[in-house]
Amino acid sequence: MERVLLDTHAFLWWCEGSSELSGKARRSISQAECFVSLASLWEIAIKMSLGKLKLPARFERYIPEQIQLNGFSRLEIGFRHIAGCAKLPWHHHDPFDRLLAAQAIEEGLSVVSRDPIFGQYGVRPIW
Repeated sequence: MERVLLDTHAFLWWCEGSSELSGKARRSISQAECFVSLASLWEIAIKMSLGKLKLPARFERYIPEQIQLNGFSRLEIGFRHIAGCAKLPWHHHDPFDRLLAAQAIEEGLSVVSRDPIFGQYGVRPIW
């Protein structure tokens, strides 16, 4: 079974049932073992606090419910993931995406994302 890391937008769009999610991404999520990084959850919390994102319920309830309902696993942020960021070239300046790339590399995961930058890090993007 393929193992994939969901980019923040892919996780949110899957939970919302959004048509923004490509068919290939949707198939991959439905068939793979899926991980959601704590980096993505942190990004969601920041965007909510800035008023750039609204969830259908409180963060503390919605996120754990969606992770459990969809059978996703949380991917903790470990020291080796952070150290992996130090080795990455500067293809991307978004700290969340850089951490997701490092996690994908360290854990051997593909990334479900519409952002093609992950391929430049040697990570297999799915979109």
